[in-house]
Amino acid sequence: MGILGSRGRNGANGSAPKTPAQKLLDVLGPVPDHSIDPEHVGDFGLPARIDMETLLEPHAKAGPESRIGPIEKVHAFWFAGMSCDGCTVAVSGAEKPSLEALLLGAHPGLPRVILHHPVVNLEAGPNFLKAHERAIKGELDAPYVIILEGSITDEIKAMETGGWWAGQGEMPWGPGGAERAVTTNEWIARLAPNAAASLAIGTCATWGGIPSAEGNPTGAMSLMDFLGSRYRSAFGVPVVNVPGCAPIGDNFFETVAAICYFLQGFGPLPEFDELGRPAWLFGETVHRHCVRGAYYEEGDYAHEFGDKECLVEVGCWGPVVNCNITSRGAINHVGGCMNAGGACIGCTMPGFPDKFTPFHKTPPGSKVSTMASRMLGSLIRPMREYSNEHLNREPRWDIHHHTPSGFSSEREEPGWTREIGHRFYDQLRRSTDTSKGDTEVWGSRSQWTEAKNPALDSHPSGTQRPPEERQVGGQAPR
Repeated sequence: MGILGSRGRNGANGSAPKTPAQKLLDVLGPVPDHSIDPEHVGDFGLPARIDMETLLEPHAKAGPESRIGPIEKVHAFWFAGMSCDGCTVAVSGAEKPSLEALLLGAHPGLPRVILHHPVVNLEAGPNFLKAHERAIKGELDAPYVIILEGSITDEIKAMETGGWWAGQGEMPWGPGGAERAVTTNEWIARLAPNAAASLAIGTCATWGGIPSAEGNPTGAMSLMDFLGSRYRSAFGVPVVNVPGCAPIGDNFFETVAAICYFLQGFGPLPEFDELGRPAWLFGETVHRHCVRGAYYEEGDYAHEFGDKECLVEVGCWGPVVNCNITSRGAINHVGGCMNAGGACIGCTMPGFPDKFTPFHKTPPGSKVSTMASRMLGSLIRPMREYSNEHLNREPRWDIHHHTPSGFSSEREEPGWTREIGHRFYDQLRRSTDTSKGDTEVWGSRSQWTEAKNPALDSHPSGTQRPPEERQVGGQAPR
């Protein structure tokens, strides 16, 4: 059983302060003993005359007989808080693994994912919520995980005026079995303790994001804030965070795959950092793998968007932001903010957006590094251009002082000063070539042949050497 809070050093009587999830459940109370009326479902609940799991099961690549591991399928309950649905769009383009591979159980070793998504599912209305109800009652036929897209809101504050911020369906949980709106927060608070894992996708769900910016009236927060630092899933996993606005789809599904391998017992839980981010995806800054990083090193900066140089001075926060967008791209290693010319505004970071505004202005801390980079770059860049000129020439062209390129009718050849410099450069380069030194030859063909056939070990005159003078294994007797 997961925990939403337990004893600690803080709070009255030595107990930890209640989490927002606990406070919400205290206000709402337990789930009433009322269920969805099956006769009420009708065509509205199943307009396609079939549910998603039943539709896909015949096409799944693996079933109970062939699936490796104890878990044949996992239910995934996808909830939308304060969001723009950009995370859903992002994961629909993932390829490693793809959404289709997970739904069909086509990824080797992974269980089928039975997705319950408020947008993409065939079910609607009460029929869509049947699985949610069974999960709360402990009647599901497989483990389940919960996924939050968008930030959590302070529903207790909204209840003071008889409303709510983010709802997901209605259930007969009102007085006397009357239907009432059930918020995203309530579903998560009730489902999280028994979930195999709880995942937050996108910056709104992981850190609060734009809905939690200064001045917001919703009290928006992250899933981690809502469940508390002491939360553990039924499998002992804290909240897993995959940030981004929108996140890289492959980042999320790669994390999902890694957790599913853990649930299957194929290996340990992968490495996460202290904030629950996949360490192998968010352990480096944007700048370290940026395609424009060399310009920064040489002190060459863009003056406006569209320039090819480093974007730090037009407001890029890449040197201090944890994200792999520059190395992985947006979809299938294509695109991505800096790769496409956009400055990093820190959308994967917990401090976004308040700590990164105003956007597209030079970050104050970059002044020191850019000044130092310009000073060093003023020396490094000309030296590299000088070497580049020399290495862009065939040795034959240096001898004949002529470059036979048809793309340039007139081409300047290096003068005597540059030629002397290039020769000096070659001398420096060759000084480290150990194959040119006067060292003892080891393993030459003659020594190898003589070691295998002593009869061929002879004097230069052609006469065979005495046995005591022959070399053994390429070494002279001592």
